[in-house]
Amino acid sequence: MPELLTLENVWAGYGDAVVLEDISLTLGEGDSLSLLGRNGMGKTTLFSTLMGAARHRSGAIRFAGRDLTRVPAHARAHSGLGWVPQERDIFPSLTVEENLTVVATRGPWTLQRVYEMFPRLKERRGNMGNQLSGGEQQMLAMGRALMLNPRLLLLDEPMEGLAPLIVQELMTIIQRLTEDSGMAIILVEQHARQILPLTRQALVLERGKAVYRGDSETLLNDRALLDGWLGVVAH
Repeated sequence: MPELLTLENVWAGYGDAVVLEDISLTLGEGDSLSLLGRNGMGKTTLFSTLMGAARHRSGAIRFAGRDLTRVPAHARAHSGLGWVPQERDIFPSLTVEENLTVVATRGPWTLQRVYEMFPRLKERRGNMGNQLSGGEQQMLAMGRALMLNPRLLLLDEPMEGLAPLIVQELMTIIQRLTEDSGMAIILVEQHARQILPLTRQALVLERGKAVYRGDSETLLNDRALLDGWLGVVAH
């Protein structure tokens, strides 16, 4: 598949602090990646680096053939990057529909298509953002990112703190996105066994360094690696 995102020997962090060390990865058009690691290992910093919110110190970042380091932070969403942060950052005083349409750009992801993917949002389209449950807010944050019609969608722990039934619903939606949307997706989640079956590739960070970069299925089937790097108890 054609190359979409490439990181070569990237170092990044905040201020004088270095968080990411010598990170390299390649993601093709429509490809999917599980970004894994214990808390504080640099996963969110990698997303922040892609979006221009962290300090890029050295190394190359190319997106769709363009040097991303030269793209201002405020313009990266319009270059084809969609980010759903842990905080969700929806607009609490806007309705569901206003949250979706305020950022909309032309492309295959229309309001109707988002409502088809998230029927709950259609049911609550007149509700204010602060009138939604945590799961509904997460769906809204994802739907809003899709309305930007990104080529690459970054999902930062989308299932965190949600009820099991909502988690299952979101996992089904993410699986549909990875299989049928044509978008590339990078997914951060603490529960490796939940998300590895949803993606083709995996990258594991340990203290800001890549300790595994390869096939998701291979990592899923290696109980020693999962337990050693991620603290996953194999059953």
